[in-house]
Amino acid sequence: MKKPEQTLTYETLSVAQLESILSLQKTVIEALPDQRVLQPLSEEEFLFILNGSGLMIGLFDQGELIAFRALLAPPVDADDHLGKDFGLSGKELANVIYQEISVVHPDYRGQNLQKKMASFIMKELETAEHPYRYVCCTVAPFNIPSLKDKFAQGMKIVSMKAKYGGHLRYTFMKEIGQPATRYSHAISVPMADTERQQELLRQGMYGVGMALEKKEWVLFFVDEN
Repeated sequence: MKKPEQTLTYETLSVAQLESILSLQKTVIEALPDQRVLQPLSEEEFLFILNGSGLMIGLFDQGELIAFRALLAPPVDADDHLGKDFGLSGKELANVIYQEISVVHPDYRGQNLQKKMASFIMKELETAEHPYRYVCCTVAPFNIPSLKDKFAQGMKIVSMKAKYGGHLRYTFMKEIGQPATRYSHAISVPMADTERQQELLRQGMYGVGMALEKKEWVLFFVDEN
């Protein structure tokens, strides 16, 4: 059942809301038809963010947490640092922040809340003093709402490889503060064609959009060189 959006308020989250955060994450995962499309965060990972290594915002309906979105500043020595997926190394990795998990209670879907939270949290990031130049994240193929969310923010696919115990993931990246680019020509590839997508990415192309064509999801790839 869709709830009215006008009752919702934004708030920066803190450790005091950890129990509500974990409870909402559990509710959202249990409602997914395929739970593999969402990589949950552990209690320790949420605490890492809430204790100063990132930013979390929440949406509340009359005091109840119904959605949240997180940014994480990853350790630069992490073996699986996403900055490496688009060629960063050494001190450059300190310029990266991650868009982490974003969830909306099932009762509040259909109001574009993921997109609205993304806009809010990125404005918070762009106005704050920080060392970050790039924002990155991973998304599972066929997680259509999350893929739409990333493309709507002007993010682009820079890599597609196995992560999180062998699950295939896209790595998205955007340079903070840079507007989305319009493209006059793109190569269309079915989302199910993993090998073709990986081949184009190895050639230095980027995934910049998606569409439903003849009941099949396709991605659009461009060469920015």
